[in-house]
Amino acid sequence: LTDSNLAPGDVIIISGRIAEHGIALLSFREGYGFESKIKSDVAPLNDLMDTILREGGVVSAKDPTRGGIANALNELSEKSEVMIEVWEEKIPISDAVRSACEMLGLDPLEIGNEGKVVVGVVKEKAEDILDAMKRHPLGKDAEIVGEVKGGRGVFMETVVGGRRRIPKPIGDPIPRIC
Repeated sequence: LTDSNLAPGDVIIISGRIAEHGIALLSFREGYGFESKIKSDVAPLNDLMDTILREGGVVSAKDPTRGGIANALNELSEKSEVMIEVWEEKIPISDAVRSACEMLGLDPLEIGNEGKVVVGVVKEKAEDILDAMKRHPLGKDAEIVGEVKGGRGVFMETVVGGRRRIPKPIGDPIPRIC
């Protein structure tokens, strides 16, 4: 399984709520106190991956650690030579993480994750894979967040109906978190 096998028509799934690891560690390190509500998502993903691979139809996968899902999506797009469009309203993020990021001026899309995976799947199997993921403890908050199209780059359809490019992060917004 590579990170370069997406094709137009494929669907993007994220295994759960984003940015929890990075914000939890930043909070602990800097003494912000968010860690009482926000826990690191660190977890081994081999069992979750085995579960979804048995469904068939998974064509690409990426671990969204450094640079978060913004970096993972851009790497998938670049290596597969496709465009990825994601829908802001579908990206799983807790209210606590969203609030912490707003307060600190951070983009949750660029915050590292340690127990999440971004997968590209064939459209025909997307709901089956999502259901299998949601039945697994590490995928209970999984969502279909976007689709693959012809073209290049990563774009987001915003909740207000706009469209913005999601650039590849320049450096880490949170210096070396682990």
